[in-house]
Amino acid sequence: MTARLCWGATEAECEQPLPCDELRPGGLQADRAISVDAPPNVLYAWLCQLRVAPYSYDLLDRLGRRSPRERDPALTELAVGQRFMSQFELVSFVLGSHITLVAGTACATYAVRPNGVGTRLVVRVRFVGPRPVARVLALGDVFMMRKQLRTLKELAEAEARASGIARAEH
Repeated sequence: MTARLCWGATEAECEQPLPCDELRPGGLQADRAISVDAPPNVLYAWLCQLRVAPYSYDLLDRLGRRSPRERDPALTELAVGQRFMSQFELVSFVLGSHITLVAGTACATYAVRPNGVGTRLVVRVRFVGPRPVARVLALGDVFMMRKQLRTLKELAEAEARASGIARAEH
């Protein structure tokens, strides 16, 4: 795994199997991860918000329309086949644990892992196709996903603070 294909993920996280590995076993692997000071259930609920917006660079992804900053609890009701970020399809999930999405030749798993008193969000994207093309897609993806993960972290942490959930309580 080269540093360009990994952002924030530990070596152990890069080696841990995730559901997308089975869907695109030969694809180029790109791992991203971030620590979040919020309970896993709060972060998972924010992941479900990806059904309506990408939470990345809204100017690029949503023609300047801001991704929602208030969470819609109804979006946590998942079913295989639902659309995420308008271009991805939900192909598998375990409530509170992970969601796995597919779009074209790309497949991604977003996994929520308890981490001490907080949470770790680990994302793996697999790109299938010619290696040079997959590498270019992975490099562009890290730019967008880094913003997405930081935004989800910010929103989950703000909700945890507003709810009065102290670090020691989760």
